Amino acid sequence: MEKTVHIASLVVLARPELFEAVKANLRLLRGVELHQESPAGKLVVVLEMDEEREISERISQINGLPGVLNAALVYHEILDLTGESTCL
Repeated sequence: MEKTVHIASLVVLARPELFEAVKANLRLLRGVELHQESPAGKLVVVLEMDEEREISERISQINGLPGVLNAALVYHEILDLTGESTCL
């Protein structure tokens, strides 16, 4: 079986008064990178995982964090070791 990497991007909406705490909690999670943010409590988050199920699990985990109103998948790409990609 080929080794693959799953890259996904999310938009995370957080309560503005808990925004800093949400970002701190997200930084503690493996495979999570924070990118753009807005003062209204919106974040662009990128996930990099070995397996597709880990993407779903991490989204559920993010949705359960205190202060998170919603984490929505925007993009999912699967890369194999040859560099070929499959967008879902």
